[in-house]
Amino acid sequence: MAQILIIDDDSATQLVLERTLSVQGYDITLASDGEEGLIKAKAICPALIICDWIMPRKNGLEVCSQIKSTPELSTTFFILLTSLDSVEDRIKGLDAGADDFLCKPIEMNELKARVRAGLRLHQLSKDLQNQKQLLEAELAEAAEYVSTILPEPLQHPSLCINACFVPSRQLGGDSFDYFWLDDRHLVFYLLDVSGHGLRASLPSLAVINLLRSRGLNNVDYYQPDSVLRGLNQTFQMSDRNDKYFTIWYGVYNQQERRLTYSSAGHPPAILLTQTNTTWEKRLKTPGVPVGMFPDIKYVNASCNIAANSSLYVFSDGIYEIDQQTNSHWGLDRLIDLLKKYQQTPERDLGRLLQYVRNWHPNFQFEDDLSILQIDFS
Repeated sequence: MAQILIIDDDSATQLVLERTLSVQGYDITLASDGEEGLIKAKAICPALIICDWIMPRKNGLEVCSQIKSTPELSTTFFILLTSLDSVEDRIKGLDAGADDFLCKPIEMNELKARVRAGLRLHQLSKDLQNQKQLLEAELAEAAEYVSTILPEPLQHPSLCINACFVPSRQLGGDSFDYFWLDDRHLVFYLLDVSGHGLRASLPSLAVINLLRSRGLNNVDYYQPDSVLRGLNQTFQMSDRNDKYFTIWYGVYNQQERRLTYSSAGHPPAILLTQTNTTWEKRLKTPGVPVGMFPDIKYVNASCNIAANSSLYVFSDGIYEIDQQTNSHWGLDRLIDLLKKYQQTPERDLGRLLQYVRNWHPNFQFEDDLSILQIDFS
């Protein structure tokens, strides 16, 4: 039985509305002014409210505005009862959140029809809200799953790795991983799938699982260009899959202190070596994003890693902050920030993100953000 709250300071109007709607099978609650109506509305959470416009102790506009700003009453259908019929008055009512109007004197058949329509819309809103809550719960579970498969920080005598992932939504298209191929060779990579949300996270997870299981055919996992070529053959865009991704992939030989790497449309990794000054090297190879074109050739590059060096691998979300305000502050500024961060005695990526916030206090991450910090002993 649908609950209807009638708020009106006129006892005769209350009686007419109550008798008419009770006969229709509705559960009716009465209130004689705006403040009493708000108290009863919060107590019973009615499906529909019929409220007079002009009343003592809060008028109909004030009641409507407070009802619509109360989360548990957000789906309640609100009918404003008024003798005011100008366009300006109706605009005021709509701006306050009113869903419908009834003009005095009330025509009873119109009243019953508007109540039926309002209750249908209330039920639809309630169903949508329930579905939204269910979807949010499922997305939260998926986000928790993603967090469980991302690697924990790595501590090793020759290096340590820390990571940070900030999705623009509950789920994002960035992912990363690092694992040992054998006792000398360590793989670390970071990828960024086009788009956001669930559709971007699924191929991202597929790449992680495929690389961990070494499930790519005819691929030498010690050669980054071979891995990227295998990924490109496996994840080609099609009519059913419009996703592509950028990736930076490296293999570090800890015995020789040599890093071999390849990239596919990804921002360069930044190698910083601390001596008397901070020495910078940008690590990137030519290559289009994975999935865009078949038979693309990827190439390797390599460099030696000096002691007291740090490598930063990141997605472009960290320097493309707010597309709505066109505040793209660029890679060069990020590198300047990394050099400042590199000189801090106790570095952690949370502090780096705080530097970003301080640098651009009105920022909003429009894209997923992820970053790896690899410190070499």
